[in-house]
Formats: sequence, structure tokens, C-alpha cells
Amino acid sequence: MTRHDAPRHDGAAGRPRPLMRDGFRHFLPITTRWMDNDVYGHVNNVVYYAYFDTVVNRYLIERGVLDIHRGSVIGLVVETGCHYFAPLSFPETVYAGLRVARLGTSSVRYEVALFGGDAPAAAAQGHFVHVYVDRETRRPTELPAPLRAALQALLA
Repeated sequence: MTRHDAPRHDGAAGRPRPLMRDGFRHFLPITTRWMDNDVYGHVNNVVYYAYFDTVVNRYLIERGVLDIHRGSVIGLVVETGCHYFAPLSFPETVYAGLRVARLGTSSVRYEVALFGGDAPAAAAQGHFVHVYVDRETRRPTELPAPLRAALQALLA
């Protein structure tokens, strides 16, 4: 395990330290929008979760392993979390780094870090857990082989 593989912690409180850009294999540039800023002049915390959702689902759609309209298997979010370290704001390009921390039979834990511009350390980082279910029954189902292969490519 390298220093980039797991969240690092400071002090007795165990607060994570920002992850580094070189610990991620996939990036999606996201242009902030005027409406992303809040009254304090930075991207509002709820928007970070939209960025997480965007990088995960766009990766899956672009690889042809997620059909949001007709696919028989869909991912439901069952857990998410975020730690904030530095503000992001409009206008700015945010680079969403994506990796897979854990791949189960029917679930995956994504780790996402958001980098402002060329910054080497994350402005924010978090996780996103999908449980894959049958679209009709909503019961957990085994990850289809193409989906598993796309996710394995992101394993940290």
C-alpha cells in the first residue's frame, strides 16, 4: 500500500488529510457553474455530491456498462460521505478523480477526490457505495461481467 492508497489521518481526532492526485487513475473535468456557488462565494457542499454522481455515472455510461433507461441492472446509492479541505468556486475547472476501493459481489465502493485546477491535493474527497439490483425486483444481483471488468480497471 502506498501513501496514496488509503485516506491519511492527522492527530488524535482522526481527521483525514487530502488525498493526492497521483493516487487516481481516472479523471473527469467538470466546469463549475455560476449557480454552484453559495452566498459565501464558494461551491455549496451539496454540489460536491452531484460531482461525485457525475463522475461515477459518466464513467459507467461511457464504457457501455450502464444503460440508465433500459438496463436490467441498476446501482442504488446506499452510502456516501465527504470531507472538505479547500474551497472550490466559480469560475473554475474541477477534476474529479475516481477509483474503486472495494468490489463485492453486488456492490462497489467508489472513492472520489475533487481537485481544483492543477492542485496536487484534493479540495474534497469522499466515497459513494452502489448496490447493484435488478431493475424490476430491486433485489441485489451479481455484477454483470462487463460492469465488473470496468470497475476492476479502477481498483486502487
